[in-house]
Amino acid sequence: MKTLVEEVVVEALHVGGDEAVRLYVAACAERTAPLFIGLRAGDSGRKADVDFFVESVGGLWFADRPLPDAADRVRRLEQFPELQPAEEGITGVSDTYAFFAGLVLRYALLANGSGSADHAVSCGHAALTAMGMLDQNAAGASFAADEQQLQSRSVSGTAAGLWEASVAAGRERFRAVLSRTTGGRG
Repeated sequence: MKTLVEEVVVEALHVGGDEAVRLYVAACAERTAPLFIGLRAGDSGRKADVDFFVESVGGLWFADRPLPDAADRVRRLEQFPELQPAEEGITGVSDTYAFFAGLVLRYALLANGSGSADHAVSCGHAALTAMGMLDQNAAGASFAADEQQLQSRSVSGTAAGLWEASVAAGRERFRAVLSRTTGGRG
């Protein structure tokens, strides 16, 4: 499969080791997390899912070791409505971006638990796909280019400022998606 992740990033993930993979996926998940958390926070019956999402993304940042329950977290996440197959597909703005955030977290958890560069690349690819869609739907946006730059930064060998940059990017993305929804909800 052709990936949107830049070749230098793919190579760095394959040679960087488990900790590099875990840092990369933590940053990807952090940047997309607001798309799930913010879009699902007010939904009836989703508080436990939102809390789980927040806790899972936070746990990913301990890049020096895998989450001991990463596989269990993947199984729980796969039960979320966003990741369940639907005959009619996903059509709503909020549902689309919550799906992509869930998919990024799924691959992040898989990569965190396994140290697999291939799972990390899938994580990055999902994030870039979502940002490409957002670019197409937000005039003058450059979210995909920003995501590529932040992915490169994630494998650069220094984590200084990466969390802060990822949080800021995630907030900006959430604001852009929220502006696309009717009355703030989609």
